[in-house]
Amino acid sequence: MSWDWDVIIKYLPRLLDGALLTLELVVISGLVGVILAVPIALMRASQNPVVRFLPFCFIYFFRGTPLLIQIFLIYYGSAQFDVIRESALWPVLKEPYWCAIIAFSLNTAAYSAELFRGAIQAIPRGEIEAADAFGMNWWLKTRRIVLPRAFGIALPAYGNEVILMLKSSALASTITLLDLTGMARTIQARTYTPVELFTAAGVIYLLMAGAVILLFRFMENRFNRYQYYKPAIDPLGVEKQ
Repeated sequence: MSWDWDVIIKYLPRLLDGALLTLELVVISGLVGVILAVPIALMRASQNPVVRFLPFCFIYFFRGTPLLIQIFLIYYGSAQFDVIRESALWPVLKEPYWCAIIAFSLNTAAYSAELFRGAIQAIPRGEIEAADAFGMNWWLKTRRIVLPRAFGIALPAYGNEVILMLKSSALASTITLLDLTGMARTIQARTYTPVELFTAAGVIYLLMAGAVILLFRFMENRFNRYQYYKPAIDPLGVEKQ
């Protein structure tokens, strides 16, 4: 089998356009997902079983069903209801781009909420008691103690979730979006060079995943830098300033 480099060189700009759409989907969905995940995680960590019930149902549905089915339900399913087609939501729900954003955001929110819930419950009890001793109310304690500590604890696992979302974004091509995978499939159907195009797409995915890993490694070092701090001790056991 001969390797056709000309196809890769010719269509690389279009593959990069698809990669840009992929990054756009991942970044927007990731930001919206985190915004949704934080209150859901706080509700899941509540001591009140009534407060925990609704977020549990949300998380159970989106973690228990395939992302592809969720995309199809939002994109194809919403069009089956006259109420939706006649509402102000229809200009958004008829567009595959926004349907993909909604599906990815809700899916990653469910997974991220469980990560943050576990991180919140992993915060040492002494830190919470210290905040209570200073007289902090719930909102101040959550903003200054709980969320920063939980984010630092959950950051390594959340980096894995972002990489999984990056790979899952290939499903956007099933609803006509020309992301990286969709663009590679479209070009391959014209050139009949699947090996070259999908290999090139795979390399681009690897480069994007590597950038995500480096970004989260940097963020992890920033948020958890206190764990690596070791004060200098002189021979008498007195900490040096």
